[in-house]
Amino acid sequence: MKGQLEVEKSQFDWSQILQSGDRLFIGSNAAVPSTLIADMLANLKGVSDIEVVHILTLDEPVWAQPKYRDVFKINSLFLGAGVRDAVAAGYADYTPCFLSEIPSLFEDDILPLDVALIMVSPPDSFGYCSMGVSVDVVSGAVKCAKTIIAQVNDQMPRTGGQSFIHVDEIDYWQEGHQPIIEHLPSKIDPVTEQIGQYVSLLIEDGDTLQVGIGKIPDAVLKYLTDHKDLGIHTEMFSDSLIDLVESGVVNNRCKSFHREKIITSFCMGSKKLYDFVDNNPHVEFHPSEYVNAPANIAKNDNMVSINSAIEVDLTGQVVSDSIGYQFYSGIGGQVDFIRGASMSKGGKPIIALPSTAKNGTVSKITALLTEGSGVVTSRGDVHYVVTEYGIASLRGKSIRERALEMIKIAHPKFRDELLAQVRQHMRVPHYQTQSPGQIPELGRVSQKTLKLQNQKYTLRPLVPSDERHLQEFFYSHKKETLLMRYNYRPTRMSRETSSSLVAVDQNTDVALCITSRKGPQETIQAVGRYYFVPAANSAEVAFVVREEQQGKGMARTLLRWLISIATSRGLDAVIAYTRKDNKPMQNIFLGFGFKIVDQDLDEIHFSLPLAKEAQETGDEGKEKLENEAVSNKPESS
Repeated sequence: MKGQLEVEKSQFDWSQILQSGDRLFIGSNAAVPSTLIADMLANLKGVSDIEVVHILTLDEPVWAQPKYRDVFKINSLFLGAGVRDAVAAGYADYTPCFLSEIPSLFEDDILPLDVALIMVSPPDSFGYCSMGVSVDVVSGAVKCAKTIIAQVNDQMPRTGGQSFIHVDEIDYWQEGHQPIIEHLPSKIDPVTEQIGQYVSLLIEDGDTLQVGIGKIPDAVLKYLTDHKDLGIHTEMFSDSLIDLVESGVVNNRCKSFHREKIITSFCMGSKKLYDFVDNNPHVEFHPSEYVNAPANIAKNDNMVSINSAIEVDLTGQVVSDSIGYQFYSGIGGQVDFIRGASMSKGGKPIIALPSTAKNGTVSKITALLTEGSGVVTSRGDVHYVVTEYGIASLRGKSIRERALEMIKIAHPKFRDELLAQVRQHMRVPHYQTQSPGQIPELGRVSQKTLKLQNQKYTLRPLVPSDERHLQEFFYSHKKETLLMRYNYRPTRMSRETSSSLVAVDQNTDVALCITSRKGPQETIQAVGRYYFVPAANSAEVAFVVREEQQGKGMARTLLRWLISIATSRGLDAVIAYTRKDNKPMQNIFLGFGFKIVDQDLDEIHFSLPLAKEAQETGDEGKEKLENEAVSNKPESS
């Protein structure tokens, strides 16, 4: 074809173009050339055994219907509805491949293409059509196919970047004006919302994100409205990104690769999204071999990749393309982005998934992977796994530590079973018997962000996987700090002792900590506990703060939480014992209204009657106390 598209070339003989045994590529995602395919199916005669190659296609894969089995043999590189069933029935094939490497299969003649069916926009005055919303592997197919047939659609957005094909490169064409297939967002349920909140806690101002499509990415983006200067380098995106761009949260100013540009290879969503990318100079579409190349992804400092999974075992192995022996989707770009983010300076590869499936009857955190399932992402690649129950940090962790981290984010009803299973294989020591517990009073998201004297910290429960963290915390103390906390100078914190101190039944006793984080490394800066005293229906509180953190209000923050929890649980009093020479801790208790009830030569006994306080201050005062307990405002000593 030369120059502008000409009307008289819109009709052609399919049987002259496609021969038996040819390999046919079909355009991707929302850019399936549906009109072109319908014309082919209606007019293709006398051919058989054509291999059809494609990734995900949003439109119904009519070529996968049983009546076309003699004509088409499907080889899908990413499974969707319809094709998934054909693969399960044995009438179609699935070829696993990283999205970044699919174009090389065409180029290296591993999957040589005879014909490519694509959808494009009308040409501009220079003769260039745009591949629009799906450049991805379509670009590679266009470069390698012997024959290119295009559906020219005036509703296809013109997108920037490497999205253009000149009319001279198109061998046959046909007008097919149709709305671009929409993929509307699903309603975010409470579980997904909690996952989004936890993932958002790992994202810092100035990070560059890979976000996909679906409820989890939508939930994450929902909780980024207070962030600043975020960037986007992603294989795909959907409607949920638009509001962050329009509000200025996503401005790409801090990106170190393609600064001030959103980089993607395809998008799927509503007409609003397609209008957003149409002639938008701030969004560039590039081929998958470019966008998904781990080396290019890693050029973005502070790259955060967010992907999901079907199940993850206790060592961190990720299954994301199969359910047992049944293939469900594909490798896609998960490994590309996880490896790219792990190579990035300050990068964070994240796997986010619900803790259960099948209405809560099956745990997606497993001791052993389901028989037949394949590992897509190895245990060495994942830094974080997130469920609605929290964040598991895996980088640099031993198998034992990983197991404990993963159990803490499993659904509570499966935790004891998982701990028992992992103990059978001696991956945790014999003395580790307590699975993580919940503190309902902390709310649905049990991890709170604190800002103390302009520094960011996290308040959360102590959990069994904190065994080593607590050891490090203990050995950081000076002798004077140990004396003030324990009233003697202990010299050792064994792993067994540390394990007993972090394995807390949080329904009875309470153990909280304040931590700081540098990448996946978390450091305990303060610990606050209360021990339930049944005979008096009271709680005895105790604290210890790392020396360099003293004076920032950490003990006050912990005490405020412990008082609130004790009040919620109907305890009569909170009590405490301090050495007479520990003036700072005495001042903290007195500041909260504690009274001295007894003292001897070495020790002072304090008490705060909760029932009396509630009676004196009324419900309004009690509510104020609880509100203060969840405040993240800066503290001072």
